[in-house]
Amino acid sequence: MAAFWLCFVPLFVAVDAFGILPVFLNLTEGIDIRQQRKILIQSLTTAMAVALVFLAIGEFVLRLLGISVADFMIAGGILLFGLSLSELLTLETHHHGGDADSLGAVPIGVPLIAGPAVLTTTLLLLRQHGFLPTVVSLIANILIAGVVLWYSPSLHRILGKAGAKAVSKLASLLLAAIGVMMVRRGIMIFLAR
Repeated sequence: MAAFWLCFVPLFVAVDAFGILPVFLNLTEGIDIRQQRKILIQSLTTAMAVALVFLAIGEFVLRLLGISVADFMIAGGILLFGLSLSELLTLETHHHGGDADSLGAVPIGVPLIAGPAVLTTTLLLLRQHGFLPTVVSLIANILIAGVVLWYSPSLHRILGKAGAKAVSKLASLLLAAIGVMMVRRGIMIFLAR
């Protein structure tokens, strides 16, 4: 049970369901609620499939390329830190628009729900805590993101624009700290060799 929570918390921060909320509302603005729900189901299916496939073959691909766990931890930590820093420093969410039929797959499913932060965190958690806790916490977090986005109009009214931004910035700050921790652990593994 402890391994589940050790996987759940970093993935909860990486998925950043409340940070996705304003972007989701922005991208689906003007689309009726039935179409929004269809887009959401498509995005959850895409995010789940991509994350699980990456979880299954990601380590094999790394080995094939000759990338060590320490290398991946350092690169992943720098990437997470960079992503979170850009989120922390960005003032506004940009509306990208797009085709309503593929909007759920790209950009909502990938890279918003299952983006670099989630994929990197998932592989590192797999190494540290094993397959089952990582998969269960990954699925749980993607489903939580689905629930948050399903009720997005109500949540946005409750949080307001400022509240949604504050929650998103806090999640980005936590993600930056996780990125620094990953770099530190990667360097420690590298030096221990």
